[in-house]
Amino acid sequence: MNRERIPSPIEALPAVGVGLGFREPYRADVILNRDRVDFLEITADHYLDAPAAKIRELELLADHFTLIPHGLSLSLGSAEGLDPEYRDALLGLVESLDPPWWSEHVAFTRAGGIELGHLAPLPFSNEALDVLAANIAEVQALVDIPLILENITYDFRVPGAELDEADFLAELVERTGCGLLLDLTNLHTNSVNHGGDPRAFIDRLPPGRIIQLHFVGGHAEGTRLIDSHSAPTPAAVWDLMDYVLDRAPVRGLILERDEDLPPFDELVGELDRARAISRRHGRWPCSTSSAS
Repeated sequence: MNRERIPSPIEALPAVGVGLGFREPYRADVILNRDRVDFLEITADHYLDAPAAKIRELELLADHFTLIPHGLSLSLGSAEGLDPEYRDALLGLVESLDPPWWSEHVAFTRAGGIELGHLAPLPFSNEALDVLAANIAEVQALVDIPLILENITYDFRVPGAELDEADFLAELVERTGCGLLLDLTNLHTNSVNHGGDPRAFIDRLPPGRIIQLHFVGGHAEGTRLIDSHSAPTPAAVWDLMDYVLDRAPVRGLILERDEDLPPFDELVGELDRARAISRRHGRWPCSTSSAS
């Protein structure tokens, strides 16, 4: 796992275009339409200790696309440290795919040795920053493929905050050298549910560290938004995408759809819309897919 490799600074990462969070029901569609999907984000946990059929699926996808592994359960915010068995399996997968970068969440998923089963928010405190920085340094010492960090949604603000979320994320990437996976839907959801100006939030992030974006739609329960990845991208999120691309040298955009899966053509329509917005800001003049 410690093979020699020249580190790639965050600022020098390549552009990969507009892609899709891979979901198994779309396997045939993505292969048949690989000229319209620039890259794929895979859920890394689906391929850890996986059956032979999933490994063959991964190999098939890797033959046709740049793959970005996206982890769910590393629990970078765990004060008790990382689970070494899970850590090594995840990093082994990352190294085997040799992606331009990989991603995880600013969250914890394990406490007291118990798996929570969901992404739990951290207090925006200096102590939490120390924990995150130590755990991130541990994985950076084992694999030199750049790590980018995703903002999550939360039902409530955890007590003990000493910073607001934007300043917390800015300080985190400064301390660790990581980039940001800015989930626009999560930002919009939190802004509606808890108040706040999402554009002001974006303005306080270091633009050179915003490497990738996520976008999708959710649903409402009364006045609250739910990040269910179950609907087309709403107008507010498209507007935020336009705002970020005007300010930050984003390298890739990923549409994440997990529920109420539509016909594949509808997803391609959203990818095309994201690509059109990107082109208005001088990005990706043609498809960057390996099949193009």
